[in-house]
Amino acid sequence: MSFRDYLSEARSIFDRLYPDNKISEIDYEGSTIVVYTKDQELFSKRDDLARQIAQELRRRIAIRPDPSIMSDEKSAEDKIRNLVPEDAGLQDIYFESDTGEAVIELNEPSVVLNTSVITNIKSETNWSPRIVRAPPMYSRTVRDVREFLRDVKKERKEFLHNLGIKLTTPTMPGETWIRITALGGHREVGRSATLISTNNSRVLVDCGMLNVNDPGQPWEEAPYLYAPEIQPFTSLDAVVLTHAHLDHSGLLPLLYKYGYEGPVYTTAPTRDLAALLQNDYIKVSHSEGHKLSYESKHVRDELRHTITLKYNETADITPDIRLTLYNAGHILGSAAVHLHIGDGMYNVVLSGDQKFEKTWLFNQAVNRFPRVETLMIESTYAGRDDYSYTRNEASNSLIDVVNRTFDRGGSVLIPVFAVGRSQEVMLVLEDAYRNNLIPENTKVYLDGMIMEATAIHAAYPEHLNHELRDQIMIKRANPFLSSIFQSVETKKQRIEICDSPESKIILATAGMMNGGPVLEYLKSLVSSEKNTLAFVGYQADGTLGRRIQGGADSVTLSENGKSTKFEIKMAVENAEGFSGHSTKRQLINFIGTMQPRPQRILINHGDGNKCYEFAKLIHAKFGVESISMKNLETTRLY
Repeated sequence: MSFRDYLSEARSIFDRLYPDNKISEIDYEGSTIVVYTKDQELFSKRDDLARQIAQELRRRIAIRPDPSIMSDEKSAEDKIRNLVPEDAGLQDIYFESDTGEAVIELNEPSVVLNTSVITNIKSETNWSPRIVRAPPMYSRTVRDVREFLRDVKKERKEFLHNLGIKLTTPTMPGETWIRITALGGHREVGRSATLISTNNSRVLVDCGMLNVNDPGQPWEEAPYLYAPEIQPFTSLDAVVLTHAHLDHSGLLPLLYKYGYEGPVYTTAPTRDLAALLQNDYIKVSHSEGHKLSYESKHVRDELRHTITLKYNETADITPDIRLTLYNAGHILGSAAVHLHIGDGMYNVVLSGDQKFEKTWLFNQAVNRFPRVETLMIESTYAGRDDYSYTRNEASNSLIDVVNRTFDRGGSVLIPVFAVGRSQEVMLVLEDAYRNNLIPENTKVYLDGMIMEATAIHAAYPEHLNHELRDQIMIKRANPFLSSIFQSVETKKQRIEICDSPESKIILATAGMMNGGPVLEYLKSLVSSEKNTLAFVGYQADGTLGRRIQGGADSVTLSENGKSTKFEIKMAVENAEGFSGHSTKRQLINFIGTMQPRPQRILINHGDGNKCYEFAKLIHAKFGVESISMKNLETTRLY
């Protein structure tokens, strides 16, 4: 069926099921058929009716109020503020014009749920109210993304309309085939990028950068983006982003700089976190005098073209590929990518970075899918000598490091990723402080986007595990707001912390010490044997963190514009077990309990021979075809 055929059939079904529908327009927005109506009751009942029609059409349906009957946002906000009772604790109202929803953030949603307030808001504004519990922390990033998307709503609507037409283009006749090409992150950790090609489509999963000390050489740290399979970028149909870490998202804006104009599919928290990290990458590159890989306008281009999906929600992303995202348990919003290719012809799952264990933050990665013929899975900690540490061991190890360091009058510096490990370390330290396992006067300083990234976690509580979500949203006992934590906002504060003789804990980015504020603290603390540098995360080959972890006795850093050598006298310790990556045992359990069992397993995201050795282990244990691809290799799947 053509683009117009689907719209015509949708209208005829509405006419049959709901004759007096007052439909003003039916159009495609991406893979969704959007129906605009002036009938308030129709869009009020949209969920049930949309579900019924979607089943008939086998297309996603959204029913929205016609813009002509909706109050303007300022007027609607005034009416809502008058209608919401004071004891509900109204915190914020924002409007999602794409869906016709007024999102109302309340401290106590129960005050208005199942009351006439909802009905009155709908009748007086013709917006659909969505009541949510107000996040306990303010996020500048979430606010800025919302405002930007509101400002570009006309451009987004045009983009989604054109995308809808493209998605209904008939597939090419002839032989069908599926290939997967390794463009980065294969037999290495960093610059993750994998291309899935069919006779009709090209979809890129991730576009990250290497964890190198010089972030200013885009083509040296990039995936193999000049390979003929992916050139020109305008030939790409879609990009799917598994999660926000820069080794997966860092060079995605580069695609827009060099001509890509298509969609990016990801989860909402990944969209926000990626924008935060990419803009910080620009800031750090500029401050350190590196050549910029891209500019903030290219990050905005990415945001303008991003389509967010919830976990387990399916969307057509090309005429012959359907996408579903599943929780990967790695960081906030991280997802495994399930691609349903053809009309039931073939299914591929790309795990991305994953954690097959319930953590302090998240539920364990999903390993049950409708169908899977090929699985691509990471192998970061699948090496022969990679020891498996439990969360309890990690917690006890860090507490021990803190107490031993404080006993000798020193301070603990912990390099962390702003997203993921920061929040887990914060939870452990807060719990230890509350249970008197570390000194009662302990201060924990947070430097480099950590509090902003934490606030984004609070903005998406549905992505956290059940216990933490209840603790933050229901019990109102947010561990991230503990008095133990102090955010570092200025260079002056940083200098004062470095000069203070008090024992303290400092969490600072970047996690692999390849730039960022952690280096300023390192210069101050590195020459005293009283202090400790504690690693809680993976240190990739070629990073400063890996060199220090490997036993380097000195480092050369920039000091007042000059290269200065610093002897490493501080203790260097590892608090293992905080990683958001699965251990080898967890990876084996993931595969062993996976439903259904894949026919072929591809191994990526592992240093040196880890991918190759893990592929051999999987073949020996499960008897399935296992392949460790090299970058620039292509494997035909079908």
